[in-house]
Amino acid sequence: MKTLIIVSHPTVLESGSQQFLIQSLPDDEDITLHLLEETYPNGNIDVEKEQALLREHDRVLFQFPFYWYSSPPLLKKWQDEVLTEHFAFGYRGNRLQNKEFGLVLAIGLPEKEYQTGGREGFSISELTKPYQAMAKKTGMTYLKPLTIFQFSYMTEKQKKALLIDYQQYISLEQPISLKRREEWFIKQLTKTSKETLPGEHATFVIEEAIDKIEDNRLELDELRLHLDNYDDK
Repeated sequence: MKTLIIVSHPTVLESGSQQFLIQSLPDDEDITLHLLEETYPNGNIDVEKEQALLREHDRVLFQFPFYWYSSPPLLKKWQDEVLTEHFAFGYRGNRLQNKEFGLVLAIGLPEKEYQTGGREGFSISELTKPYQAMAKKTGMTYLKPLTIFQFSYMTEKQKKALLIDYQQYISLEQPISLKRREEWFIKQLTKTSKETLPGEHATFVIEEAIDKIEDNRLELDELRLHLDNYDDK
């Protein structure tokens, strides 16, 4: 699964949330980071280059601050110029068909404001209908967005949880099940350098964590087996 992350932000180098996400990206050749404003400071988009990038990837993510229920202007310009007829839609316009499409949204207000009774009056699902329609028109599979509410107010614990959610969102096969999360955690723990961890028992702690995840998985599988047998009776 090759993932293309298209980031749009007028001042991406000054954005705490965007820099956190960018620095959180794993060193993975299957993940391509594409900063629109850095690539096209004058706004002159190389359409052929962008369309080639889209062809090369299986999952396309738009990552941006949610300005006035939409994206920064350059990303909208990118959509207008790159997602052309006969490429993204229309007669023989099937180049994006069966690819995955998702959103990573940095939102300045609390999550409660986008719920029933909130100040905004509409949910994130309702406000992102244009992107859902775009995915449908181009034949892409729309993924549930990864929403980041009020990054600047997050605690360190919340940021660590966000880092995990982000890395899983950009790399794991959808839908992201508990089993896939477990496999991801085991893979990350296995790759962890023991030299970067404090204490002389780092290896033991990692092995214990992996064993615990695997034991829990066995218990869940046994429980499911018992439930399936009960349903058959």
